[in-house]
Amino acid sequence: MHDLPFPEWRVSPQQVPYREALAEQEARAAAIRSGSAGELIWLLDHPPVYTAGTSADPAEVLDARFDVVETGRGGRHTYHGPGQRVTYVLLDLAKRGGDVRRFVHGLESWVIATLGNFGVESWAVPDRVGIWTRDIDGREAKIGAIGVRVRRWVTMHGFAVNLSPDLTHFTGIVPCGIAEYGVTSMERLGIALAPGEWDEALRSTSGAFLAALGE
Repeated sequence: MHDLPFPEWRVSPQQVPYREALAEQEARAAAIRSGSAGELIWLLDHPPVYTAGTSADPAEVLDARFDVVETGRGGRHTYHGPGQRVTYVLLDLAKRGGDVRRFVHGLESWVIATLGNFGVESWAVPDRVGIWTRDIDGREAKIGAIGVRVRRWVTMHGFAVNLSPDLTHFTGIVPCGIAEYGVTSMERLGIALAPGEWDEALRSTSGAFLAALGE
């Protein structure tokens, strides 16, 4: 397991439209399954968009001010937009332990460890999808979203962390179907962070994530 090559690490400097990124993921996942392409970790931002997972309830779109795209991933509605760093993780789990639950927990641990590098304590909650932290008012709030799809052992989608998005954009939906908790960001917590800084920190913690999949 540990002899596998490190996945291609791709960083898109410009915003990538969501539908375009979804089509690219679909094509790459098919190529990974066929053995004609390697694994991929892809970091990017999207223009503003609402995305709907397989459990999404249309009633949770409160104000469709942006395009709503069905994704095929698990979960409900979420928002992507400028200032939110998205990481797509396309791995072949057949070669990395074959454990979907371990993969999801690994994503959570990867985000938590990276946030910790910037002094942000965060955690996962079993009954609430995503990554949570303490907001400036002391209440629990979501700082990262997680949603994945696994087809024939190849993963798609991944996670998104709020660096400095316009948090009012989240009010057009019930984020992940959880109405009683708010959404926060690194910027709201007083941490100014450029995407490149986050990307570098994420890469520095990626080895532990990949190693844990095959233990």
